[in-house]
Amino acid sequence: MRRYFEALLMVAAVTLLGLVIAPRWGTSAVDLLFLPAVIVAAIRGGRGASLLAAAASTLAYNFFFTAPRLSLRIDDPTEFATVLVLFGVALVTSQLAASVRREAEAARAHAERNATIAGLARRLLGCTSEEDVLAASTVELAKVFGGNAVLVGGPPARLLGSSPPGVQLTPSDIATAGLVLDTGQPAGRGLDRALPVEWQFHPIRSGETVLAVAGLARDDGAPAVVADQFALLGSLLDQVALALERSRLERDAQEFARTRERDRVRSALLASIGDDLRPPLKAITDASRQLRREGEARRELLSEIDAAGAKLDRYLTGLADLGSDEPQRPVSIGDVTIDLFQRSVSRGGRAVRLTPKEFGILAELAKHRGRVLTHAHLLRAVWGPAQEKHTDYLRVAVRGLRQKLEADPAHPALIINEPAVGYRLASETPALAGTD
Repeated sequence: MRRYFEALLMVAAVTLLGLVIAPRWGTSAVDLLFLPAVIVAAIRGGRGASLLAAAASTLAYNFFFTAPRLSLRIDDPTEFATVLVLFGVALVTSQLAASVRREAEAARAHAERNATIAGLARRLLGCTSEEDVLAASTVELAKVFGGNAVLVGGPPARLLGSSPPGVQLTPSDIATAGLVLDTGQPAGRGLDRALPVEWQFHPIRSGETVLAVAGLARDDGAPAVVADQFALLGSLLDQVALALERSRLERDAQEFARTRERDRVRSALLASIGDDLRPPLKAITDASRQLRREGEARRELLSEIDAAGAKLDRYLTGLADLGSDEPQRPVSIGDVTIDLFQRSVSRGGRAVRLTPKEFGILAELAKHRGRVLTHAHLLRAVWGPAQEKHTDYLRVAVRGLRQKLEADPAHPALIINEPAVGYRLASETPALAGTD
């Protein structure tokens, strides 16, 4: 209402000014005095205020400055035309000024949006780990939308970070976040009335992959994000996705470097064990043979020494094979080549990028090619003994391997599933191997 009151006040001021000017210079210049009032009303109050100012200006001019005065009747056709022209010019001017105001507001909103996105990007750029990215993202999202913010990862859906700290999600909230993780579609309060939750969840995407889910909620119960804020939220979540991808790539690269260095040290250690133990082992077996020839010791004791020496020699041979030669020979199945020593995988001659967990599973299957490895074995070898029961971790990683290596992931021929048991790597060309 203040905008309309200001518009009427400006028209009244111009009318008073016209009443002062008209007795001395006539009414011919008075009508032009109303146009600035209409323009100012449009700029300050928008289209509604400018239309009111145009109508009020026309009526005021008619009432005070056309004959007969102090009435809305017009006797002179020339004055009637003047009033119509004044109204038309005021109307067009108000529309132009209102359009300029709208453009200015849109430009200001765009600038504020860009500043918000740039601020989040700068803060995320300084994050050195995924935990820092999660903390910074929740704080900024809560600040921008004036409420609470959480980030949920999975599968299975689990809380990764929140602002303010200590926010708890109900089972229905977790289920809704899991639904968004699976479908990649926003859900929650203000988006789907069938879901009685307080939070509004939006996917954080990298291409077609959902990296995480952002949840937003307000303390007053209103929807955290309304329709005209979706574009801003989408841009902010894109920045979060880029930061998460960058931090995960850095983590994978560091883990890959540590694994490669550990394998190098392991290979060198196994080789040195063989080199260090073979001379004394050979001396023991040679002494046993000499004593057997000379007949100076009991044959039962010599037999035990020979058996223990042969067993130890087999162990050393196995260690030497594990430490050097075997991993250096790539495993080839069809157009897929697995180089355990170089920790590289290629398909059709092109390198395939795998995460450390995906490569760990593939390497374990390649070492026991053709054999069925149980879920527990693969989880223990790649994730550690504490994760033996988390078969969902294994299924997600195997699904990623099939997407990258199989010709038809829906009918795998390279990594074969043995229902309720585990997986095995095909022992022949995938085109000839059976499928699950």
